[in-house]
Amino acid sequence: MRIVRCTYEDHAGSILAILNEAIVNSTALFDYEPRSPESMVEWFRVKAVRQFPVIGAEADDRALLGFATYGTFRAWPAYKYSVEHSIYVHADHRRRGVATALMKHLIDLAIDQRYHTLVAGIDAANAPSIALHERLGFAHVGTVRDAGFKFGRWLDLAFYQLLLPTPLQPRDG
Repeated sequence: MRIVRCTYEDHAGSILAILNEAIVNSTALFDYEPRSPESMVEWFRVKAVRQFPVIGAEADDRALLGFATYGTFRAWPAYKYSVEHSIYVHADHRRRGVATALMKHLIDLAIDQRYHTLVAGIDAANAPSIALHERLGFAHVGTVRDAGFKFGRWLDLAFYQLLLPTPLQPRDG
């Protein structure tokens, strides 16, 4: 397995397949309908414009095992040092260290880009994702009860946070 920068040309189809599997079969995304191939054009464009990384874990045959990224946490200027991340692993490759490798690399990228806070919004019933984040030093900072409704039930959204040692000299504005 190797960590790579994902591109639209090489990875959009695989990322879309992983996302759509999670939408249809899990509460990892509070989304109902699978996304269209066309949606990936804008998704990658926004990531590029904002300089948000999209990284993937590839097998030796270049198959995408999973991916991770981050994006805007909240749209107001004072949140400029905070990002919310997403990590998804192909159903056939879960619990094999893919998510850990991706998250460690994503944390390093966030430090390189001088962010201060990584935020994860996780379905409170998603014990494997919570365990992963706790192993990597994330702390539970709150839960929004009944934040979503999917598969005929209310879902609680747990927030986990990792404070990073950057930026060294944060500034207003």
